[in-house]
Amino acid sequence: MAPHPNALDVLLGPGCYSLIIDLKRKKTIRVGKLGEAVFPTGTYVYTGSAMKGLGARLRRHCNRQKKIHWHIDHLLTLQSARVRQIILYLAAPGQECRQNKRIAARPGAAVILKNFGASDCKSGCPSHLLYFGKNFLPKFAGRAVQFRSGKSGRAFRKAAP
Repeated sequence: MAPHPNALDVLLGPGCYSLIIDLKRKKTIRVGKLGEAVFPTGTYVYTGSAMKGLGARLRRHCNRQKKIHWHIDHLLTLQSARVRQIILYLAAPGQECRQNKRIAARPGAAVILKNFGASDCKSGCPSHLLYFGKNFLPKFAGRAVQFRSGKSGRAFRKAAP
């Protein structure tokens, strides 16, 4: 059996991830062409991929100051939204949708806005952003990475097992 790669090594290459996001206050958000939706207070899980560098994508997601490019940027630029944890998955064909479907099958998972983060999805995912209500504690197969604020911005570190 091959050893599990170090989470920091995984950040240098392609991969998939799930962002565990806490939204402290209910917000009505217009998400580009998808339209407007009410996002209730609670925990969200957004699953995505970065085939040209996972670390850069995750640093961007954790920075509030950015130009809106992806659907998730509409949520992550809110002052009341905070990325609590990041789960990493090794890159593999279909991995993003496979992980998203596993998360969507969990009790309490709900779609707030159809096609959110899934405009290029070919696997039939209704959304790559799932809502779980308040106090949801995720336990997913993958490698957890948390981040902390530092003088020079956000720094990643491996989470305790």
